[in-house]
Amino acid sequence: MPYPIDRKLVVGVSSNVLFDLSLEDKIFREEGVEKYKKYQIENIDKPLKTGRAFPFIRRFLAINNVYYSERPVEVVLLSKNSPETGIRIFNGIKEYGLDISRAAFTSGESPFRYIPSFNVSLFLSTNQNDVVNAIENEFPAGVVLPTEIKDNPEDKELRVAFDFDGVISDDESEKIYQESGQLEIFQKYESLNVGKPLNPGLLADFFKKLSFFQKLETKKKNQNSGYKKILKTAIITARNAPAHERVVNTLKSWKVDVDEMLLLGGIEKKRFLEAMKPHLYIDDQMGHLDQKIKDIPLVHIPFGIANRKDLENKYKKLQG
Repeated sequence: MPYPIDRKLVVGVSSNVLFDLSLEDKIFREEGVEKYKKYQIENIDKPLKTGRAFPFIRRFLAINNVYYSERPVEVVLLSKNSPETGIRIFNGIKEYGLDISRAAFTSGESPFRYIPSFNVSLFLSTNQNDVVNAIENEFPAGVVLPTEIKDNPEDKELRVAFDFDGVISDDESEKIYQESGQLEIFQKYESLNVGKPLNPGLLADFFKKLSFFQKLETKKKNQNSGYKKILKTAIITARNAPAHERVVNTLKSWKVDVDEMLLLGGIEKKRFLEAMKPHLYIDDQMGHLDQKIKDIPLVHIPFGIANRKDLENKYKKLQG
């Protein structure tokens, strides 16, 4: 029996995340909305190139192919297009064979307010203002940063990697480090609170629901050694021992598992991301998201104390 909408794992995406609309965006910014509409209508049947998060979305939707009767995941389009110009987006969705049928077209208004209406556990967008507005309303959202993405269609596995503090959990521990500036104080605080689970962060629901499929995948693998898993989850954190114990205890209290946990203790994350090649890496600190990395969609969660200073300047620099 198909999952009801309130139990599904739902990801919301903007048009620009799904497809490469850089030319269309340039027309909108430089020539205005009417020229943009005219271009979209005149090119309604012109094929669209895939966008930054397309490799993730394609594999994410493939979960429904394995759990066909339940169909437990869904992607919803949350777009600033008008219904008229949005026809081209749905033509692209059809062309690539993506099972996406629900959408909100808001004719220029930010679509973030529909995140809870669709039960979205993660909203991906290239627009930092939409994401910041969503997070200020405590909705789960992230900015997909401009990086060079080339998909490998032979790679069927979906790999999703997360930072922990400020992403899966709240930024309670990060506050201690940021405010003290001393690793020793952070380590002591974590040791004193090792048995106290951290509070869920903005992406906790997304992580927990994804972890549920990871458990099912492990079960299938145990039952059939020839089964090839389609999902791998990982936590890549700057924490190291003994501060990792609180992370482990938090996950245990939530009754969730993760395939891999990398405790880097200050080593740059780039070298591990390049080895793992996740189809989505999610972090709350821009300093950990090296855009020179190719073929890995990087998602910034502008949440918490790590993002209170100079957020606007960071994005201005990012966009050149």
